[in-house]
Amino acid sequence: MINQYSNRKYIIGGIIIVFSLIFTFRIFYLQIVDTSYKYSADNNSQRRITKYPARGIIYDRNGKILVFNEAAFDIMVIPQQTKHFDTLDLCKTLEISYEEFITQYKKAISYSTYRPSVIVSQISSKTYAILQEKMFKFPGFFVQGRTLRKYPNPIASHILGYVGEVNQNIITQNSYYKQGDYIGISGIEKTYEQLLRGQKGVSIYMVDVHNRIMGSFGEGKFDTATVVGTNIKCTIDADLQQYGELLMQHKKGSIVAIEPSTGEVLMLISSPSYDPSMLVGRIRSKNYVELLKDSLKPLFNRAIMASYPPGSTFKLIMALIGQHEGVLNTNTRYPCAQGYPPLGGHPKCHSHASPLNLIEAIGHSCNSYFSYVFKSVIENKKYRNTYKAFEAWRQIALSFCVGKKTESDIANELSGNIPSIKYYDKVFGEKRWRASTIISLGIGQAEMGITPLQSANVVSIIANKGWYYVPHIVKEIGNNLNDTTLNRFKIKQYTMITDTSIYKNVITGMSDAVLTGTASRLKINGIDFCAKTGTAQNPHGRDHSVFVAFAPTNNPKIAIAVLVENAGFGATWAGPIASLIIEKYINKKVIRVDLEKYIIETNLIGN
Repeated sequence: MINQYSNRKYIIGGIIIVFSLIFTFRIFYLQIVDTSYKYSADNNSQRRITKYPARGIIYDRNGKILVFNEAAFDIMVIPQQTKHFDTLDLCKTLEISYEEFITQYKKAISYSTYRPSVIVSQISSKTYAILQEKMFKFPGFFVQGRTLRKYPNPIASHILGYVGEVNQNIITQNSYYKQGDYIGISGIEKTYEQLLRGQKGVSIYMVDVHNRIMGSFGEGKFDTATVVGTNIKCTIDADLQQYGELLMQHKKGSIVAIEPSTGEVLMLISSPSYDPSMLVGRIRSKNYVELLKDSLKPLFNRAIMASYPPGSTFKLIMALIGQHEGVLNTNTRYPCAQGYPPLGGHPKCHSHASPLNLIEAIGHSCNSYFSYVFKSVIENKKYRNTYKAFEAWRQIALSFCVGKKTESDIANELSGNIPSIKYYDKVFGEKRWRASTIISLGIGQAEMGITPLQSANVVSIIANKGWYYVPHIVKEIGNNLNDTTLNRFKIKQYTMITDTSIYKNVITGMSDAVLTGTASRLKINGIDFCAKTGTAQNPHGRDHSVFVAFAPTNNPKIAIAVLVENAGFGATWAGPIASLIIEKYINKKVIRVDLEKYIIETNLIGN
């Protein structure tokens, strides 16, 4: 009997211990592991408001503001704290539809019931002032300040880029960003996002049962301060940019201008463009869809993403390679019968004196001459076969960043194309092609593709006689002289051709083009400059007008590439535009007002 009661004592004791452990574990879980009740309690008495820093201001090279900030406000909601309220009154105050409000409210609930999320973004200061008087009527809602981008002039949209709300993929990859945050999507805003965005802060406030702020929690001891975004001075000349965009209105194409001595991009235009303010605020989504649907593709940055045949401007590189490979000199002469004689006059050529030497061939842009040059390079006896000669030709061209990214700081730059041996083996069959099969490469046609940025860089290399700095659009970052971000743009890059005498011969040919050749109608009083016209064949329609130049001839200050789509000869449209920009930049004014007026008023889109 005694043993029976003794066993019951142990059983009961065991049950008590088990239940004690269960309660202890449950209390530990609720207080330590599961924070939902803590958040619920805290959120009922506290409000954590993210403080968004102002993004860095962007200036042009002369200190003119290109982008600054203005105040805006987001309406936040903590669904768990919302009670019965006049939904229609809130919608009317916020100037949104009932359906839109309900959609956003459901999204907020799906995100979290006890954490704040955006219900309506970027309301105006006027709407904010009206709402402040009514906030006591809407428990669970509060206002969070932020800034929006503002543009004093509607220019440089493809350079500056735009800011948009982060998606879930960005949030997953980068813990800094939360729902409702904004990030640079393109242009400088994207490339220099970490500098421009600054650092978020947090303020914790005590609130009463009516959702009104009663003061800082813990006297602000637990708040964190914001760090304002870093200001950036870019390389762009705002006045020149605006002038270039004016010349390119009603035209499709691109302009890129570089300062050869520094690699700084003076202007970068993709046309048609758009007003950057269209992609700011609550109208951004609607406008973005409209721009995306536009058949003229204003969002597409032709300067760095469009790949065009370089046309006759590639003859400059062919002249350099031919001399470098020892198969060409200034006395080399080739005939032209308005076309390349060995292939029955193909590629065709325009009427001019024949035969020509190297300087004359550059000045008069002879297709036959540079077909001969290409053939001599690819059949060069110092190489054992066509493949080795072709690969040598290709590697030299790549060293000029033809068909290869320049590695600039311009977001989303594409590479263009120089066809490879593998490609031609696939098209024609292994060992079934030779120089005459691909002769159009010698005049910048066939499968070759180059971006306007690469074209401007090539001209900059020629102006410098063999070297360049990587093209870039940011000149200074804040006031930190020790910042290393831009160091890579201060390192000289060299092509595979370093003999300066070779470049001098090509420069003489480019000067001849302006004095007596294909660009002779584009002379500028008081400015000696070097140029090359080009016509890029377009299989989808009328040929593109191409023009490259640098000025002045001695101590060049600007290298420029202009491409006008479906506009014909280089000297007809691209050339006049380039010459006006050179005149504007060097002389600070334009005297040829009749030409200027003609270019500005002409609409080439759809012609």
